[in-house]
Amino acid sequence: MSEQSLGFLLHDATRLIRRRFEKRANELGLTTAQWRLLVYLKREGPLAQARLAELLEIEPISVSRLVDRMEEADWVLRKHDSNDRRVKLIHPTAKTRAAFEEAHDIAEAIYAKALNGLSDRAVKQVMSSLNKIIENLSDEESPSQSSEANHE
Repeated sequence: MSEQSLGFLLHDATRLIRRRFEKRANELGLTTAQWRLLVYLKREGPLAQARLAELLEIEPISVSRLVDRMEEADWVLRKHDSNDRRVKLIHPTAKTRAAFEEAHDIAEAIYAKALNGLSDRAVKQVMSSLNKIIENLSDEESPSQSSEANHE
């Protein structure tokens, strides 16, 4: 049973998707962490490094180093927040916007490969089930996160 447990299956599927993406995204000069950062910028707009650390679930110093490397490669740039000059927001560059569609196409091709052989109904069921798992576990995390925030 342990080889077929939910945790192992989710981990293995995620690992295989990540490996395929890394192999293809390296052609663009992006790591998985960099791609994830760019996706959050695309979804939410310019973000502070502290917020990126929360979203990426990595330490702020690691985000700082990641952004440093991405800034050197012209993927992002830092600009002062007009509401708080102490905060620098991370913005995508023109290079990022141009490469994003290509990276998105790579991801979509990998997802298509991963879902190959499943009916549309089965794909909808997988997506619905995964969303329900996320919802179930997010509800469980929310009270502890808010109580931790109250103790800080």
